[in-house]
Amino acid sequence: MPAFHTTMTLSTNCKPICNHFNPTFSFSSLTSTTVTTTSITPRKHRQRPTIRLSVLCSASSLSDMDSGLGQSLYPSHRCKTIHLVRHAQGIHNVEGEKDHNAYLSEELFDAHLTPLGWKQVDNLRKHVQTSGVSKKIELIVVSPLLRTMQTAVGVFGGEGYMDGIDVPPLMVANAGNSIRPAISSLNCPPFIAVELCREHLGVHPCDRRKNISEYKPLFPAINFSLAKSDADILWKPDVREKNEELAARGMKFLNWLWTRKEKEIAVVTHSGFLIHTLGAFGNDCHPSVKSEICKSFNNCELRSVVIVDRSMIGSDSPTTNYPGKIPSGLDLPSDTAKEMHPDIEVTK
Repeated sequence: MPAFHTTMTLSTNCKPICNHFNPTFSFSSLTSTTVTTTSITPRKHRQRPTIRLSVLCSASSLSDMDSGLGQSLYPSHRCKTIHLVRHAQGIHNVEGEKDHNAYLSEELFDAHLTPLGWKQVDNLRKHVQTSGVSKKIELIVVSPLLRTMQTAVGVFGGEGYMDGIDVPPLMVANAGNSIRPAISSLNCPPFIAVELCREHLGVHPCDRRKNISEYKPLFPAINFSLAKSDADILWKPDVREKNEELAARGMKFLNWLWTRKEKEIAVVTHSGFLIHTLGAFGNDCHPSVKSEICKSFNNCELRSVVIVDRSMIGSDSPTTNYPGKIPSGLDLPSDTAKEMHPDIEVTK
C-alpha cells in the first residue's frame, strides 16, 4: 500500500507558488482580523485504501521556516480548495456556555440557530459574495443537523424563494424556528448532506439529528441520498464518541472528499469535528504554525485550505495544461543545444 503524504502550511509563513494557490480567505464573525490559511492534505485512491498520513511542513528545517523560505509547488490539477465553515451560533451554544450540564437537556435536541446566529450568517454571506468565494464554489457539503443546514443555505443559498419558480427551495419559510423566508436553490451549486462531518456523536441531544424524512420537507433541495438510514443510528444516549475516534472519522471524510470531481468545495460543519480533524496536521511545522492550524473556530468562521494529492495515485488529468510544440519544430534550449554540439560556436 503506498503512503499518502500530507503537507499543511500557513500562507502567513509559507507562500505556495503553484498557480492554483490563489489567495484564500478566512472570516470570523467575531473579529475583523483576517487569517489566511493554506492547508495541504491527502489524496485518496478510488478503491478507498486506508490513508496513512505523513504531516510535513514545506520548509526543510525550522531555520528555513523562520526565514520565510518554506515555499512549495504542486501541479494545480492535483489540488482542491476547501472552504471550512463552523455553523453559526445555536441555542445550545448559549445555554451550554451558561451551564455545561445544559448540553444534556433534551430541550436542545438538534439545536437551531439563534437570532444572533442568523445575523452571523448574513455577515458571512456578504463576505463570500464580496470576496468572490461564492462564485467559485462547485459543491456545498453539510453536516445533516439543523444548525449546519441553516448556516449552509443561509450563506451559500440563492436569494428569496418565490412561488412559481420551477426549482425546489433550499429551505422552506420558518424552517427550524428560523423566522426566515424561504431560500431559493436557483443558480446555486448542489448541496449534499454527509454524516461523516457531524459533531461528536452520543450523549448530548443537541448533536442528535432528526429523521431524514423530517428534514426533506424543510430542505427540499439538499441531497440526503448518502444517509444510510432514516433514523439517527449513529448517536448513542450513553456513549460519547472519543476524540481519537472523531479524528479518525475526520480523516475518512477528507479521504471521501478527495474522490469528488469538484475542485472548490465548501464544508459546513462543527467545532469539535474541525478541531480534532485539523489537529492531525502541522506536527513538524514551526509551533506558531501548528497553533494557527489547530486553533478553535468561532461561530460562523470560514477558513480556506488546499488539499494536495502527493501519492501519485489516481490524479485527475490537467485541464489547463497545454503540450506545446504544435506544430512540431526544433525547440532545444540553447544550453542543451550547446551540450549536444560542443564544436559549434554559438553567436549572439
